[in-house]
Amino acid sequence: MLKLSRLTDYAVAALVRLGQSDGVATSAGIAGGIGVPEPTVAKVLKTLAGRGLVISTRGARGGYRLGKPLADIAIAEVVAAIDGPIVLTSCVEGAAAACESQTLCPVAGRWDPVNNAIREALSHITLADMAVASLPPGLRVPAPTINEVA
Repeated sequence: MLKLSRLTDYAVAALVRLGQSDGVATSAGIAGGIGVPEPTVAKVLKTLAGRGLVISTRGARGGYRLGKPLADIAIAEVVAAIDGPIVLTSCVEGAAAACESQTLCPVAGRWDPVNNAIREALSHITLADMAVASLPPGLRVPAPTINEVA
């Protein structure tokens, strides 16, 4: 089963919640809004700040704000910030030296297209997409069609 870590799930939820707040939000406020313990949210936000996805401000009126709009943050960025590079198997991206059966493996080096497809898909889904998808279908505003825009 391909599964993202729980911390990545929390990071996505925290970022979407932060995107819904006006200005600066505290880790305690975000934690309360997503139902995750505050120390865990603080750890996630610190990691995200290190990658520039959030900006932290110290002081009495301090907290966190987005480093860029939700529409400019791809899920792939969040995964990479929390879990590291998106890699399905140890033989992707030159890690094959760690594989004991590389010389006998009938699929050695063939995971790259699969890994690239997943990375590409996650690069095209933004946190803004996730924020909209969290709304019940009846409350979603449909995107305008090309004829409506022109």
